[in-house]
Amino acid sequence: MRHVVLTKGADGIAILTLNNEDESVNLVTQPWLAEMEAAIADLTRDSSVTGVILTSAKKGFMAGADLKLLVDGFDTMSRQQAYAFSQRATTMHRAIEKGAKPWVAALNGLALGGGFELALACHYRILVDDPKAVVGLPEVNVGLLPGSGGTQRLLRLAGAKTAADLLLSGRAVRPEEALKLRIVDEVVPAAELADAARSWLQSGPDPVRAWDRKGYTMVEARGLLVPETAVLFSAATAGVAKGGRNSPAAISILSCLFEGGQLPFDRALSVESKYFARLLTDPVARNIIRTSFLSKQAAERGFRRPAGVAPSKVAKVGVLGAGMMGAGIALVSAQAGIEVVLLDRTPELAAKGRDYAARVLGKEVEKGRRSAADADAILSRLHPTADFADLAGVDLVVEAVFEDTGVKTDTTARAEAVIPPGTLFASNTSTLPITQLAEASKRPHRFIGLHFFSPVERMGLVEVIIGRKTSPETLAQALDYVAQLRKTPIVVNDSRGFYTSRVFQTFIHEGASMLAEGVPPAVIENAARAAGMPVGPLALLDEVTLDLPLKIVDQTISEEGDRYTPPPGVPVLRRMRDELGRSSRKAGGGFYEYPAGGRKHLWPGLAQHFPSNPEFDAEKLARRFLYIQAMETARCLEEGVLTTPQDGDLGAVYGWGFPLWTGGTLSYIDTIGIVDFVAEADRLAQTHGPRYAPSPWLRERATRGESFYAKAGAACAA
Repeated sequence: MRHVVLTKGADGIAILTLNNEDESVNLVTQPWLAEMEAAIADLTRDSSVTGVILTSAKKGFMAGADLKLLVDGFDTMSRQQAYAFSQRATTMHRAIEKGAKPWVAALNGLALGGGFELALACHYRILVDDPKAVVGLPEVNVGLLPGSGGTQRLLRLAGAKTAADLLLSGRAVRPEEALKLRIVDEVVPAAELADAARSWLQSGPDPVRAWDRKGYTMVEARGLLVPETAVLFSAATAGVAKGGRNSPAAISILSCLFEGGQLPFDRALSVESKYFARLLTDPVARNIIRTSFLSKQAAERGFRRPAGVAPSKVAKVGVLGAGMMGAGIALVSAQAGIEVVLLDRTPELAAKGRDYAARVLGKEVEKGRRSAADADAILSRLHPTADFADLAGVDLVVEAVFEDTGVKTDTTARAEAVIPPGTLFASNTSTLPITQLAEASKRPHRFIGLHFFSPVERMGLVEVIIGRKTSPETLAQALDYVAQLRKTPIVVNDSRGFYTSRVFQTFIHEGASMLAEGVPPAVIENAARAAGMPVGPLALLDEVTLDLPLKIVDQTISEEGDRYTPPPGVPVLRRMRDELGRSSRKAGGGFYEYPAGGRKHLWPGLAQHFPSNPEFDAEKLARRFLYIQAMETARCLEEGVLTTPQDGDLGAVYGWGFPLWTGGTLSYIDTIGIVDFVAEADRLAQTHGPRYAPSPWLRERATRGESFYAKAGAACAA
């Protein structure tokens, strides 16, 4: 066997060791299931075996199911086949439970998802005392639920309240908490794990699980007749509803717990499998897994990195501009072990950038997330200065000065007078074309865009922008730097607004346009959140300031003239800023009021200046937000700004918060179906204007029935 190793001792104790030969971690796969079935049958038949220790030869116990297998399930499995897949693993676990021999799971490391379900099927669980040895059932995070008994065993071992908490949050717990919650039975030092497992088996434990004993019952079996149960499920249902109707996994988990608690164990397992099958064949799980795991991991492993370029590493970086963005870039670089020259116009301004890093690190120390010594070591790598001469010897320059072509041009020239000829030069601009900025450089082939997102220390995405003269070596080295920072890159070609800023603006302008149409502002904000956006467009406009989108519009008008059609929300933004004097939160108020010591609320004056029309459809408004962003993303792919759908979806989800349930803007079109998407876009264009109109290119794709992903599991191979 290639994935498990079975040894039998003369003392009657067998050891079944998980050891996937094809992966660095143990995974639930079809071949592994077949080997486990064979091993369990052998152990059950062998009268010389009195007990079994289940453990792992890897650093961790088991990481769960192979996500490639699950995402492909959307295309390859019918609901009946998905049910059978779940039942196969469920039956294997029941064979452990009902084999009349005690099994102990010796958990030498993390056990998550299907790995922890396997441990729960054992009669006893011993977990190594190591903070990295977490256990949990995180399936809700990928749009699924545990499909081989996890919901029902957790319910019966820990109770409905704990089961609901762990299953709905998907959180993993460390050994001490796992013991307190009764989901493991012992926690021991690593050196004592094997002996503890053997000792338990030698104690003569009863191999019959509580729920298999005659007369077994639990409080949850009485359903809503028990006040505590009624309160728990009512509150949990309200919490799920608050999270939006686009979370079928959470709803299914609650249903499994409620229904399963009132049924005999095997019937409850069948209910769980039915819900699992429904989720596995639903596009939401496919979308989440494909984008947040497969595509994300491929991007981080260098899927877009040009071949044939030797790996590189940045030892010293110069960050130009010590404002919030520059300070954040400097901080994450120092955290990655890179020496940082943080430069600004004056020593005082540069020092403020270092102070920002000190405040962020100080909060982490206060919360116990980082030691004081570690924070001090990071700060020691940050060197504030106002002298360009200090850039001598840097491997990379990241320019993060004011978003103005003239300022950036001057900064580029002053830096290039000092840095070595081969130094990589990156601009952190969010909207200015990289090719245009590279005109100020004597080495445009070494010039690239690295668009970080704010706050840099918390946002994981970096948009890498290729200028017309950017060399493959420069792209490769820029991606190597992003990898050093442990961030997720997407690669796009140069254009106005690139990809993320360009599409994000359609969202905020659509919100302003709805206000002009007479949609009540609260309805606009709620519709955006109902669609799955984290924040409403009016609140976002207050944060980014109306100056920024209007500056972009004005600059485009000056350069393109009549060829450019400003977004329909522009008159609203101009009126708010220029007539009403409400441009942002920073300026004292915009669409919202920000009372001192109180919660922000929509400005009452909006009703006077933008009268509401009571005729609106909240569901259609939510759909408009998703459609306008998806349509602009399709245009970016058509124009070559994007070259892969994976980059588009990653940028949408991790750049500006497009709802994860969709998988991203292009996955959303595939989820709707390109034919239906184009038809609905035509209807929206007739009502709301040509910004919704599909291009001939998109219509051609619809005519051919050509989706953006050839198959559900299509993701970057890495």
